Amino acid sequence: MQGFRYGLYRTALNALYFSGAHWMLRPLLGGVGAILMLHHVRPARRDRFQPNRLLEVTPRYFERVVRRLRKSKIDLISLDEMHRRLTAREFPRRFVCITFDDGYRDNNEFAYPILKKYDAPFAIYVATSFADRVGELWWLALEAVVAQNELIGLRIDGTDRWFEARNVPEKRAVYDHIYAWLRQLPTEDALRRVVRELTTRHRIDIRAFCHDLCMDWQELAGLAANPLVTIGAHTVNHPILSKVDDKTVRAELENSRAVIEAALGVRPRHLAYPVGDRTAAGPREFKIADDLGFATAVTTRPGVIFPQHASHLTALPRISLNGNFQKQRYAKVLISGTATALNNRFRAVNVT
Repeated sequence: MQGFRYGLYRTALNALYFSGAHWMLRPLLGGVGAILMLHHVRPARRDRFQPNRLLEVTPRYFERVVRRLRKSKIDLISLDEMHRRLTAREFPRRFVCITFDDGYRDNNEFAYPILKKYDAPFAIYVATSFADRVGELWWLALEAVVAQNELIGLRIDGTDRWFEARNVPEKRAVYDHIYAWLRQLPTEDALRRVVRELTTRHRIDIRAFCHDLCMDWQELAGLAANPLVTIGAHTVNHPILSKVDDKTVRAELENSRAVIEAALGVRPRHLAYPVGDRTAAGPREFKIADDLGFATAVTTRPGVIFPQHASHLTALPRISLNGNFQKQRYAKVLISGTATALNNRFRAVNVT
């Protein structure tokens, strides 16, 4: 089903590109700019089973996007400059901000040299428990469980269930089923508890992913010293905020900012909500971020930036550079705002 959905989306992107509609409609639907969202930038993996492939792009593709943006009539700007333009209502040209979530080491190894080469500002939203080596990248742990086992045991609603995962199609189906079930659990504690039990049962070290994949504070300090780099907050434990109470949301936001300030000497003004879609962050989270004084906060809701977002600075949409759509024409269509306009039913602001 997921492959079918991606196929339909590719068809729509191709239609917008080859018809020229993305170019013709950009003045109407493109807004004043866009915020790009990335996670991993690293060489392609050869594994046939990669359920989290959408979270990574290759350095070659990333450089082509940055090079094209630098040569176009688009300003590559920092989040601070975006905030200034929105609040001052000054839009001399369309802009793009480049952002990375979580704080992966490959951002430093592969993305940073490209961004320095093109003198492009960018932001990294840091989940502090990842840098502290105590976080739980549970979606990657789930991928490892399914990848390394042909029979997956999981307790669902008080009953032990077993899932066969002997080949790639079966593994994809099992991963999608378990992931969807985890996402619908009512609380973050319930989700984490199930994943811990699952990884323990199948001998996967969930904490190892932080050590292997995420930057530590020393690495982050090296990046933060460059004026091109903005360090943003991404909570402490990377929870789905809609699944925790008000007090916990506030603590996750406040404490992540305090830890980053103590570790790096910079107080984050900008925030990214973990997961960040409509099911993970909404009006309650937007208000708490505003109450805590964050200048901006970004979601993963698809969309470009319009002048009206000046009144919704803690509910900003982003454009995902998705690992399943690594073609230049797809990036052009997405940044133009035409594809996301269809998704948002042509509403400039979508914050409900």
